[in-house]
Amino acid sequence: MLGALPALSVEDFAALRERAEPYALLDVREPWEVALGTLPEALTIPMSELPERADTLPADRPLVVLCHHGQRSGQVTAWLRRRGYDNAVNLDGGIDAWARTVDPTMATY
Repeated sequence: MLGALPALSVEDFAALRERAEPYALLDVREPWEVALGTLPEALTIPMSELPERADTLPADRPLVVLCHHGQRSGQVTAWLRRRGYDNAVNLDGGIDAWARTVDPTMATY
């Protein structure tokens, strides 16, 4: 199922950030994971809280969803798209791929 979801590589996401294009970043990891490192612009909403808080998400620009490796964010992306967030995309490889590929100063776990 994840293969059918729109996804963005960490390299393409880095380029999007570099170009300063409008987007929103949703980090669906648990608070203890976010404490280990996240991107400063991320909206942090744990996956378990998303049903109650989804209406706070922007629908007017791409919504990049991330987790640790891309599994939970893939589930969230599918869930959001079923609810009309056609702009939701999964960050391929999650924060782990970001740290290993784009920002090696970021801690991995």
